[in-house]
Amino acid sequence: MEELLKNAQEFLESGEDNIKKQRFSPAVSDFFKAIVIFCDYLIYKEIKIIPKNHADRFSLLEKYFSEIYIKISELFKLYTQSYNLRLKIEDAVKLKNYAHELRNLADKK
Repeated sequence: MEELLKNAQEFLESGEDNIKKQRFSPAVSDFFKAIVIFCDYLIYKEIKIIPKNHADRFSLLEKYFSEIYIKISELFKLYTQSYNLRLKIEDAVKLKNYAHELRNLADKK
């Protein structure tokens, strides 16, 4: 499971790099990927299951981590907008902050 945390850290670093280069849509994507990995880590720690896809992940979050589910559902909309829209630094920072919040939570587990 330490591999999950290493992968998440790489996406955090990539997101930071993209913010520095003012590539905000890729930064949003990177931070969301980090968020997803931290969620998978938390789910695994709680119930020993790694989600297979977004639908599985959202279902498990809704059942076992309702506060995270609510927040990630909102952020998922921003993430999917990064496919087609040019996002702003405020969007990237919002995901960055939540990714770090989940990292701190994962560190405590």
